[in-house]
Amino acid sequence: MTPTEPSSVRFNSIRVLVPGTGTRFRCGGLRVALQTARLLSTLRPTQVVTYRERSDEHPFLDDLLRAESAPSDALWIVSWGFDVPRSLERLRGRPVVYQAHSSGYRFDLPPGVPVVAVSRNTLGYWADRAPRNPLFLVPNALEPHWVERGLRPSSVAGSTRSERSIDVLVQRRKSSPYVLNQLVPALQAQGLRVEVQSGWVDDLVALFNHSKVYLYDSAEYWRGRGVSEGFGLPPLEALACGCVVFSSFNHALADMLTPGATAHQIGQGTLANDQARIVAAVANPDAWLPDAVTLDGLLSEVAERRWCERWSHVLTQLEDLQVHGASGVSTAAALRSPSTRRLRWRQRWDRLQSRVANRLPGWLPSP
Repeated sequence: MTPTEPSSVRFNSIRVLVPGTGTRFRCGGLRVALQTARLLSTLRPTQVVTYRERSDEHPFLDDLLRAESAPSDALWIVSWGFDVPRSLERLRGRPVVYQAHSSGYRFDLPPGVPVVAVSRNTLGYWADRAPRNPLFLVPNALEPHWVERGLRPSSVAGSTRSERSIDVLVQRRKSSPYVLNQLVPALQAQGLRVEVQSGWVDDLVALFNHSKVYLYDSAEYWRGRGVSEGFGLPPLEALACGCVVFSSFNHALADMLTPGATAHQIGQGTLANDQARIVAAVANPDAWLPDAVTLDGLLSEVAERRWCERWSHVLTQLEDLQVHGASGVSTAAALRSPSTRRLRWRQRWDRLQSRVANRLPGWLPSP
């Protein structure tokens, strides 16, 4: 087959692999995985498949592997952090993609396994660690209700600042000890109404719509766990609701947030500096918000429609890779990159060889 000929491979279905969908697995990762399955179902028949917890609603991995021989016409998507190496081993010989959220798990990918990164931060991580694996970028999507119901200045509904009864909103999970133990008390001492949300909220959009300033400081949370912020949807959700965002810019947060433009750095130098800026933002939020054109452009890039467009292109390229034997766990044709240890020894040898050649012209030993 020549490069100009049409692809003869098509994935007839897609399977999104998760450990389970019960309460003990509820987190941002599961929410994104379920959203991935929902959106991909608009492009191809798609199922959620579980592998730890059985469910009446979804097929179980063991059952499918027993019933179907490899390879198949289904594309598998794995994403669950530390479980990825084991999942790839179990799916050996089948079309599979790693949807990479956080980085820093310290495992290596088999040659040929494609990576669909949800942020440039994660894309850069795998472009360094697995430079010969097929790499793609599809940023996470903001669920439509945030855009449709969010009361930002450019929204049709609009909002007056007097309707926002919460001066500062903080979500306890992922917040740094600095925010919770120093900044929040300092802001309360200034007379600001600070809401620290920790339990279940039936309507998060309403909570954000009633807040003037949103604080998000996840750098220490993720550094303590040794992995990265995979995407950072909460600041985008806050912006969609017209909140002024003070955030850290670690990992994938730097993909979408620009200091001083779309968001403002939290923990900038001193507590007094943070206090002064946040008090000023509460007093005059419009002066601290991004302009409407910038904000609308940012939100359009994370719209579900844009996500589907990107994934549609990725699926076409993945099918082309299958045609050319360039995708899959067990493919023998996949390009490989030398290990870091081998690369370092090669470079040391080259330096030594160069020094000897400079001192003894005409002598050039073989490695």
